[in-house]
Amino acid sequence: MDMDITSLMIGSLAGLLLGGAVAWLALNTLLTKKRAYILSEAEKEGEAIKKEKILQAKEKFLQLKEEHEKVIKDRNRKMQSAESKLKSREAQVSKHAEENKKSKRANDREREELQRMREVFEGKSKEVEKALARNVKQLEKISNLSANDAKDELLKTLKDEARTEAMNHIKTIMDEARLTASADAKKIVIQSIQRVATEHTVENAVSVFNIENDEIKGRIIGREGRNIRALESITGVEIIVDDTPEAIILSCFDPVRREVARLSLHQLVTDGRIHPARIEEVVNKVSKQLEDEIAEIGKRACIDLGIHGLHPELIRMVGRMKYRSSYGQNLLQHSREVANLCATMASELGLNPKVAKRAGLLHDIGKVPEDEPELPHALLGMKLAEKYGEKPEVCNAIGAHHDEIEMTGLISPIVQVCDAISGARPGARREVVESYIKRLKDLENMALSYPGVTKSYAIQAGRELRVLVESEKVSDEQADLLSFDLSQRIQNEMTYPGQVKVTVIREKRAVNYAK
Repeated sequence: MDMDITSLMIGSLAGLLLGGAVAWLALNTLLTKKRAYILSEAEKEGEAIKKEKILQAKEKFLQLKEEHEKVIKDRNRKMQSAESKLKSREAQVSKHAEENKKSKRANDREREELQRMREVFEGKSKEVEKALARNVKQLEKISNLSANDAKDELLKTLKDEARTEAMNHIKTIMDEARLTASADAKKIVIQSIQRVATEHTVENAVSVFNIENDEIKGRIIGREGRNIRALESITGVEIIVDDTPEAIILSCFDPVRREVARLSLHQLVTDGRIHPARIEEVVNKVSKQLEDEIAEIGKRACIDLGIHGLHPELIRMVGRMKYRSSYGQNLLQHSREVANLCATMASELGLNPKVAKRAGLLHDIGKVPEDEPELPHALLGMKLAEKYGEKPEVCNAIGAHHDEIEMTGLISPIVQVCDAISGARPGARREVVESYIKRLKDLENMALSYPGVTKSYAIQAGRELRVLVESEKVSDEQADLLSFDLSQRIQNEMTYPGQVKVTVIREKRAVNYAK
């Protein structure tokens, strides 16, 4: 039975193998047909693509051929045009060459003619020189003067005439300038003064501290004068307690110290505790408060004037100006007035008013340093402005407003003029009697130092100098020259407010007697 089963399985397996072989043969036949079909289709598609590409290549070739022929035609046309231009230029060059040959022959003829004329001229020059030498010898013999002496005499005469004529020209030019420029200048100055007119107050060297009753005087003096001595020592202010009712006088040339003493006294009297330790504490506290107030004053002044970007140290110096005076005139008020005048005048003249206002405010900062340098305040102010980064034109205006240095910009004379305007107003400044008399004497002595001057008078508070000269020693032309020289010397050598008019008087008297 096992054999039957084995035979049956072998038979089944053989049947399966035979069926698979038949199926494989059928699949192989089918695949062969499919491959033949695909190859046939691919060959057809390849032929079609080949034909299409051949057509495209032909079209591209024809297009390139056409473009190439067009480029060749353009190039030929350009070559023909260039060839025609070249031929035309060759013809012009030939023509110019022919003209140059003709011109060269004409120049050669002119050169020969000039050479001949030069030879003739040299011969004539030699003859003229010989004749001149003969004439010079004859003139020397006639005048008993050598040629050099005659030349010196002639030069001296010409110099005198030229000097006189130059003075006349200068006078004429100055008169014309006054006629043409005086009206506009006066108009600008008057408008500036009127638009910036301010009141004037004279600063004093003393302050009056008012008290309620005279009993407070004793408390301020203290036992054996300890309180008043401590206060004077710390503040550096002289405190005068006299019979003046309900008043104590504070005397000091430094307004800052005087203000510290006044505020300290006010706090001490209000508080009621007055003794040396308390005095020192209050003075130190008031000094710090005043420094802060000075900085705030400087900031307010800059804000009011519309000036921005100032260095903090310069702002503090502007604040200190409130406690400084010049000839009795408050320095901050003077500087603010000069700043406004400078801005107004600069606007009238078409210049930058902001720069002018800045220079006007800072022109006197050299008067408020904490130390006491030996430099003039204008030069010191210029160095401070340079140190704190101000513009060169502002620095030059500060340094040149009293002519210590040369002016290099248009802002500088404006600052100088506005400073003089502010200081020259009636009541703006006061002057010590001794220095005032000395300035008048210097003016008169300067005029008397000239030869031919008999008398000189400084009148109108030194605003006019009248000079009397001898008519026999000084001519009219020399009088004009003397007036000019005196005005220049006063301008260069002296310091004065406003302007000084120089008048030279020459009187000729003819006296005869009838007998």
